[in-house]
Amino acid sequence: MHPAPSEPPVQQWLAQRGWQPFEFQREVWQAIAEGRSGMLHATTGSGKTYAVWLGMLGEMLRRHPPARGAEPLRAIWLTPMRALASDTTRALAEPLRALAPEWTIGQRTGDTPSAERARQDRRFPTVLVTTPESLTLMLTRANAREELQGVEYVVVDEWHELIGSKRGVQAQLAIARLWKFNPRLVAWGLSATLGNLQEAMEVLCHPGLQSPDAPAPRLVRGRIDKPLIIDTLLPVDPGKYSWAGHLGAQMKQPVVDEIARSGPTLVFTNVRSQAEIWYQLLLEARPEWAGEIALHHGSMDKATREWVEQGLKAGSLRAVVATSSLDLGVDFLPVERVLQIGSAKGVARMMQRAGRSGHAPGRASRLTLVPTNTMEIIEAAAARRAAYEGRVENRESPDKPLDVLVQHLVTIAIGGGFRTQELFDEVRTAWAYRELTQEEFEWALAFCERGGTSLTAYPDYHRIVMNEEGVWQVPDRGIARRHRLGIGTIVSDASMQVKYMSGATIGTMEEGFISRLRPGDCFFFAGKLLEFVRVREMAAYVKKAAKTKGTVPTWQGSKMALSTELGDAVLEMMQRASEGDFSEPELEAARPMLETQARLSLIPRPEAVLVESFKSREGFHLYIYPFAGRHVHLGLASLLAWRLARDRPNTFSMSVNDYGFELVSAEEFDLEPVTSQRVFETGDLLHDVLASLNSTELAQRRFREIARVAGLVFSGYPGQHKSAKQLQASSGLFFEVFRKYDEGNLLLTQAQKEVLSQELEISRLRATLERLSLRKIAYAQLRHPSPMSLPLMVERFREKLTTEQLSTRLDRILRDMERDT
Repeated sequence: MHPAPSEPPVQQWLAQRGWQPFEFQREVWQAIAEGRSGMLHATTGSGKTYAVWLGMLGEMLRRHPPARGAEPLRAIWLTPMRALASDTTRALAEPLRALAPEWTIGQRTGDTPSAERARQDRRFPTVLVTTPESLTLMLTRANAREELQGVEYVVVDEWHELIGSKRGVQAQLAIARLWKFNPRLVAWGLSATLGNLQEAMEVLCHPGLQSPDAPAPRLVRGRIDKPLIIDTLLPVDPGKYSWAGHLGAQMKQPVVDEIARSGPTLVFTNVRSQAEIWYQLLLEARPEWAGEIALHHGSMDKATREWVEQGLKAGSLRAVVATSSLDLGVDFLPVERVLQIGSAKGVARMMQRAGRSGHAPGRASRLTLVPTNTMEIIEAAAARRAAYEGRVENRESPDKPLDVLVQHLVTIAIGGGFRTQELFDEVRTAWAYRELTQEEFEWALAFCERGGTSLTAYPDYHRIVMNEEGVWQVPDRGIARRHRLGIGTIVSDASMQVKYMSGATIGTMEEGFISRLRPGDCFFFAGKLLEFVRVREMAAYVKKAAKTKGTVPTWQGSKMALSTELGDAVLEMMQRASEGDFSEPELEAARPMLETQARLSLIPRPEAVLVESFKSREGFHLYIYPFAGRHVHLGLASLLAWRLARDRPNTFSMSVNDYGFELVSAEEFDLEPVTSQRVFETGDLLHDVLASLNSTELAQRRFREIARVAGLVFSGYPGQHKSAKQLQASSGLFFEVFRKYDEGNLLLTQAQKEVLSQELEISRLRATLERLSLRKIAYAQLRHPSPMSLPLMVERFREKLTTEQLSTRLDRILRDMERDT
């Protein structure tokens, strides 16, 4: 195919490769030519990158003819993960080198070698692929305005991954700064899985919306004919009863068989410990696959992860067991199949992972769900229905986090300085701070200047100073250096490097796990069985174990919670079963459990709230099933326990899962407040929630993160990192000082807000209570635990019984039920 001479250069480049642009790509090019910012939402593997990049490159070629030679920095491509930077750079470089060989492209992340950084410090490339943290670091350069005012385009890749976090807020502030430098800046976001597209676009483009001259942003939906296949690997015998992990061992051989008959396969798990377990299960089943299957998660050494990624791209690996470390945009063209172990817990996450297979226009993406308990079989059918109907979760930006603002103020003070009113007006153009008050900004400014009212006597917290021209700056080089090292909003527990005795690095492990090991203890990590030797200089030294058994590390990450959209879809599926419709293969597989639930109790339905009660030797049990996810259920269980004991003192134990929660008391309690729905009232909700929890302890835990983001706690210089206990003690000291001597400290207020909004999801909790109050109560008094209630009992047993004791207890419960039914 020969391009017409009159076609723009980028279209000629496409034609030379025999490619035809999709209609949505042309729509994006037109919007960019009109100077519009916007948002592109399209299926994974459909050509989003070139839709935006070729539009921008075409405009750059028109404005700045390449014949003039090298160009200053014109375009910044933000990626949420360093692992994506190399792939993205390669994709952008191909048309750039063909059409403008004089122009340069580079990447700047935490992995960029010092020599490359030094080269960029002398002159930035024309196009830079970077992360929110590295872009923020660029803003600390004394000549940041001169270096960045020529930037004409910013792209935020995988915007759905950033928008709901403080990293997204950090990106909003940095883009607001770039918009200030160049009011004609054009910004685009890319996403494949978002529900609230219009709001997501406004969050990204908000600074541009403040300009009356800027054209309205454009939302482009890329619809192409790309098949999405979602199916379920059904167990032979799911049984009448099930609990978390119940079917795991039974599913091992079917998973092995599926991998054996498929091409290159990605096996996703939700947590790193589960990835380690499944990698070992696959090797046990097929030892001859050693070298053909691999493991990938964020704690493994970078070189090992890159080796695995290259093996996937080359098609030389049969399968890779991975966590969310491979969720996003990296192109693995050979991957034909994705297996998801357990529920993905959300429609968006499931679709994102499905898109890792068939990652090219026209190729089918196939995801097979592998349930680990019977409820996940039903969940699989519900997730498929929700995905095909486009019921994808919304993502919302945090609301004016002041720790990120404090960090930003110091960043800009280092990078040339700022005037108070000018920066206040600029910060308010960022969506997250659109309702920031002058008083809140002044408080943050005073906190940076003198540490608030309680740290005035400590010079280390006098970070910014106003000069004679009224410009705030950071005069102390030591403070500036510590701030640069601490930039970012990703706060994780302190970790140690895991090394062989020879010094070779295997990866990083949380300090808490290492501290519990004794010399000679064995554990699985990075797919290897290792023996712990000793700790020296914040590194854990190990050797290959001679034993055949070991423990699997656990990482301090919260379990994923069922989304509202998926919870509703599960209830709809269960309603079909309650009406005798088992036409979906998953419902037929779960039929023994569902029919047992109907016989002993009731099947949950969307229009009613299932409430069960049961009396055992332990006491009196109450089960409620809102299907709102474990985080909301934790808040609900605590709230209802407190309300039930308010009039008549009582003590409750509780357990939660994604479908419901259990309250257990040794003393009988009145069920009338539940059956009358009085306990679901939303009046005094905030007061009652805080009273029902140890809110001070929760807020103190949350404050540890806030203190580090705000620069109160310094993690240490490279090679001299502080331990988790030191960091915890430091943040705890600040928390107590502020509580006693600075009650108006807004960082304390933020800690409490984040507990409510993130840990307890207070907005979802309120919405759930409102929904529960509108539904009728479906009450069942149990003679034996029902299939819905048994998993909640197991959750509670696991906290106090060994695996062997738990197995014995369950055998007895099941025998009693079978004998009586």
